[in-house]
Amino acid sequence: MKRSAVEIGWRGRRNSRRGEHRSHSGLAAAWERAAPNLGRLLVFVLILHATSTSRAADPESPHPHQGLIEPFAGPPPELELDAAQERALAAGQSIFTSLEGKAGGRGLAVQDIAASPQEVWSRIRDFSDYPRMVDHIQECEPYYENGSDIRVRFVLKILSFRYEYYIKHDFRPEAGYASRTLDYSRNSDLDDSVGYWAVIPHPTKPGHSRLFYSIDMRMRGWFPGPLRRLLARQGLRTATSWVKREAESAAREDDELRATGGRNDRDRS
Repeated sequence: MKRSAVEIGWRGRRNSRRGEHRSHSGLAAAWERAAPNLGRLLVFVLILHATSTSRAADPESPHPHQGLIEPFAGPPPELELDAAQERALAAGQSIFTSLEGKAGGRGLAVQDIAASPQEVWSRIRDFSDYPRMVDHIQECEPYYENGSDIRVRFVLKILSFRYEYYIKHDFRPEAGYASRTLDYSRNSDLDDSVGYWAVIPHPTKPGHSRLFYSIDMRMRGWFPGPLRRLLARQGLRTATSWVKREAESAAREDDELRATGGRNDRDRS
């Protein structure tokens, strides 16, 4: 069932799954006490998850499975936006939707960007600069490339917890999209992850773009559904915001260079 990301709450989820609630009553009590402060709640669950789950990313060993979540195949489906969503995008906001399934939470974010699709793709493709551009990405290095097949090692660090994982991209900017799965030939700390980027020319603003980002992921071990959805939504917001920031900054620099005949202020000093 498809819902707005902001419509999904812990209380409704708890009432709909009483058996699970009873089996984790001690943890639920801790969640209720921490609920007014989502930062504390997130820290609590990350600590719980990190201490109860073994992580053993290994490029020399295959992943324990070959995919649990249905991957995106080919170009992503077209998304029809209503008038309220178009107004939000025109005001510079991101819009979010989420699809929760048994295997994990699949979310979708849409963001308008004041930069060309080529500029947007150049930022997404610049993996070596991810540690600077993207919060919590500590390391990022491509290790294989053959045509559209681009494979990248990521190290994500939140607080003192480190997650290493390997992503296989089907990178096709000429077709307007890049899909991704885990590289199952290597063992990742994530249990599974699939997703895609899609970039199209803005429907009404020449030289601008519309960015779509979706991700569906599963952590190893038990991880509470409400927090999985919270993390997914935060991931969507972070992904679209850093691309917007970096692409628009690069576009402004290009405009300044064109306005000064290819020389910036440093050149003239």
